Amino acid sequence: MSESNNTTPPTSEKLQKVLARAGLGSRREMETAIADGRVKVNSQVAKLGDRVEARDKVSFDDRPVTLRPEEEVPRRVIMYNKPEGELCTRKDPEGRRTVFERLPRLKGERWIAIGRLDINTSGLLLFTTDGELANRLMHPSTQVEREYAVRVMGKVTTAMIEQMHSGVIIDGNLCRFTDIQFYAGEGINQWFHVVLIEGRNREVRKLWESQGLRVSRLKRVRFGPIFIPS
Repeated sequence: MSESNNTTPPTSEKLQKVLARAGLGSRREMETAIADGRVKVNSQVAKLGDRVEARDKVSFDDRPVTLRPEEEVPRRVIMYNKPEGELCTRKDPEGRRTVFERLPRLKGERWIAIGRLDINTSGLLLFTTDGELANRLMHPSTQVEREYAVRVMGKVTTAMIEQMHSGVIIDGNLCRFTDIQFYAGEGINQWFHVVLIEGRNREVRKLWESQGLRVSRLKRVRFGPIFIPS
């Protein structure tokens, strides 16, 4: 074999990445599915770390998966205005309404939520059929800003705002708003707009609660460069 500097790059890809691109779920969800033995490659149960090529036969829950290169996969992205009371889950054991019940029906693909909002939070949610895109937008390294409108009960002082801006240790993590702006209202019922990067579980509420205040309404109005329409 003659040596050459122009080596052909490998054509194999991580299995979870290929499954995510096929619209079966986020990359993290696909890693869980592989670990649970739900994925087979060439009729053999797959394991985490497996890589696949275009010629491989892949199945998910014993249904064949069509492997397509990234440039051939259509990306669908929709914006959804979530009301309070809906859950960001596919099925709820208690029968409560979920965000997925209201989305357009798909054939051969499924919607993947880009991030989550808790049941009492309303506003902007993004959904896509591209699990790889969802993974990139949710990963902390992408530094995507999230902006919320917050109605706060209680007297807000300058010292509180400075504390939340510089950071508060919550559940062992340093949490902070990168921007806090007064929006409207007076007395004990005021609206603020706040911006944060990572958006951990209930982080907005917990930051205000760390100052002895209560959030009575919370709505996400922006994700990255995308604003929810008025």
